[in-house]
Amino acid sequence: MSLPPVPPFHIMIKPRGPICNLDCSYCYYLSKEEMYPGSAFKMTDQTLEGFTRDYIRAQPVPEVVFSWQGGEPLLMGLDFFERAVGFQQAYTRPGMRISNTLQTNGTLLNDEWCRFFREHRFLVGLSLDGPAPLHDAYRVNKGGKPTHAAVMEGADLLRRHQVEYNILATVHAANVDHPLEVYRFLRDEVKISFVQFIPIVQRENDTGYQEGTRVTERSVNGRAYGNFLNAIFNEWVCRDVGRVFVQMFDVTLAGWVGHPPGLCIFDERCGRALALEHNGDLYSCDHYVEPRYHLGNTRRDPLLAMVGSGAQGTFGAAKRDTLPAFCMACDVRYLCNGECPRNRVLKTPDGEEGLNYLCDGYKAFFTHSGPAMKFMADALKAGRPPAGIMREFGPAKYGRGVL
Repeated sequence: MSLPPVPPFHIMIKPRGPICNLDCSYCYYLSKEEMYPGSAFKMTDQTLEGFTRDYIRAQPVPEVVFSWQGGEPLLMGLDFFERAVGFQQAYTRPGMRISNTLQTNGTLLNDEWCRFFREHRFLVGLSLDGPAPLHDAYRVNKGGKPTHAAVMEGADLLRRHQVEYNILATVHAANVDHPLEVYRFLRDEVKISFVQFIPIVQRENDTGYQEGTRVTERSVNGRAYGNFLNAIFNEWVCRDVGRVFVQMFDVTLAGWVGHPPGLCIFDERCGRALALEHNGDLYSCDHYVEPRYHLGNTRRDPLLAMVGSGAQGTFGAAKRDTLPAFCMACDVRYLCNGECPRNRVLKTPDGEEGLNYLCDGYKAFFTHSGPAMKFMADALKAGRPPAGIMREFGPAKYGRGVL
């Protein structure tokens, strides 16, 4: 019996599992080490080759993206990634394009790594939370020492070798009140052209799982996150449209144009972005690497059967099916769809569970940015570049936006 066709899906690969050379206090993944007592946390060539073959065969699209994360994936060593590229080339179908993305803390980068990334056209995501005092508040090494200087050296290496890279900046209690300091540092000193801002909402419990309703003091609340986004948007819309690409602004504009967001947290359903651990274990999502969301193992179970399983379908549909009535009636639901279920730890004003911890901030940003988003959406629909907004909207219209 053949399985029904499975829509395109994405798998985040963690070849070293949760192992990392840093000890960032807000990291949600370091605790996963406890799930595999005694493990060496190194993906074998057998697991790597088998997954590569099955992943390529399972994709009904002309481009297949391999995404490497951790922990810190560079701890696998360069030889591992040379073999990974070799397996990709061996199993690629005619006319298919293979792309690789890799998220790194940047402290282990050197000329050899950068030459490899340049040769094989890796897109590198570099974790950097802003200027040194804001970055080093939580991003420290195993000895508790700051890492900012090492990350900046890594960024310089990537630039010198002309490796395509972007910045992943987490927003947390230490930097949320300094939005323009963070943005201007990344724009003017790091010379970024693309940045993702990731808000930290960290559960406070002993398991490391997505359970309980308390969050740590390192987390950012909705009101503060909304102010952070609005302040950066005010500057961006007046001078940086078309030069600096901020993921949050891009996906919001996509919603205004009527396109899918292209970001799982804002989709109506989820379940198309899974996570692969070092030993071949497949999980529903990298934020839900927990025993109850374990789908099977790629060394013994067919990949398509796991991705298309009833368990994964239920997981994906729950994002929509558990959305509170308060959210269903919201004017901006089409832009956020309740965001990621992992952050739904509050109750609605009428006492229903499932309200997103960042709801106030998202609603404030979507409302504040609305007039400019409409202008840019209309421009795109008319075939004009959205950058024209910088002539129409200025500080007089976007000079505030604080809750």
